[in-house]
Amino acid sequence: MAEEKTYKWAGVDIEAADQAICRIKQLVEETFRPGVLSAIGGFGSMFEIDLAKFERPVLVSSTDGVGTKIKLAQMLGKHDTVGIDLVAMCADDVVTCGAEPLFFLDYISTGKVVPERIAEIVSGIAAGCKKANCALVGGEIAEHPGVLLEEDYDLAGFCVGIVDKDRIIDGSRVESEDKIIGILSSGLHSNGYSLVRKLLFESGDFNLDDQLKQFSKPLGLELLTPSIIYAPVILKLASQVEVKAVAHITGGGMTENLPRVIPENTDALIYLGSWPIHNIFTFIQRVGDIDLFEMLRVFNMGVGMVVIVPPSDVRKTLEILSLSVYRAFEIGEIVEGCGRVQYR
Repeated sequence: MAEEKTYKWAGVDIEAADQAICRIKQLVEETFRPGVLSAIGGFGSMFEIDLAKFERPVLVSSTDGVGTKIKLAQMLGKHDTVGIDLVAMCADDVVTCGAEPLFFLDYISTGKVVPERIAEIVSGIAAGCKKANCALVGGEIAEHPGVLLEEDYDLAGFCVGIVDKDRIIDGSRVESEDKIIGILSSGLHSNGYSLVRKLLFESGDFNLDDQLKQFSKPLGLELLTPSIIYAPVILKLASQVEVKAVAHITGGGMTENLPRVIPENTDALIYLGSWPIHNIFTFIQRVGDIDLFEMLRVFNMGVGMVVIVPPSDVRKTLEILSLSVYRAFEIGEIVEGCGRVQYR
């Protein structure tokens, strides 16, 4: 008797997708905030904006992924933290303009829908949304047999925020003698993993379960440490001090990201040694014999977010960050220049 030709026979399991949605429904609903009008499962997600709070509302959006850190999660079989990274990459881009993240959508593509794995991934996304105070209002689970291996998956996210036009932070008011405050990262966040995997694991010199003396947990888990989400504290800062610019230090490090938020007639002068650098960065640099300036161009080097404030607001900025349990340091200043980063 010939095998029945069904969608499941072709590699797409609709029932598994339905099971996955049942597993994540409560996780998603726990992220809801005022404004959410639609439940999970609709064709479109609705969010009502309270326009009474804004004179000239501007929507700010960002979309991103987690990069090849996904591969590390798959190698370890640990899928509950990369969702935090996904939210961080999007929500913390949105907040650089001074915008409050409102809602988030995710896209999960996989070679085979495994409901338990999908639930793990979404648990991380939901945790990230709670940290960013934005609602997870929808998403998509796409099964791609023949395109992705059964154990493979990839993630993409989309975040929308809102800011009053008169309160947009765009770096235009940055001037010489303004101070640069660096807020510490938790590690690599979501950048540089292609270099890390090639350097550490493809060479065969290290294994994910290696317990090295400079780390409190196995190497793989150290590398999988989720990103810090800064959005709430950046909004808090902007309401209490004069925040002139905000830079999310992602791919390209401070070298590439700071020039995006300062005027072309200024430079960001960064004082090397003014903040503690995590062991993971010194370890990678030593193992790969990588030049310091290449490290600064690839990795965040321990600084996940930068804010630029006038000298008179430095002390208050550091106090607010400290009280909010973020470690931060004055790491440089703005000088006359041509829109680049100097290191000294």
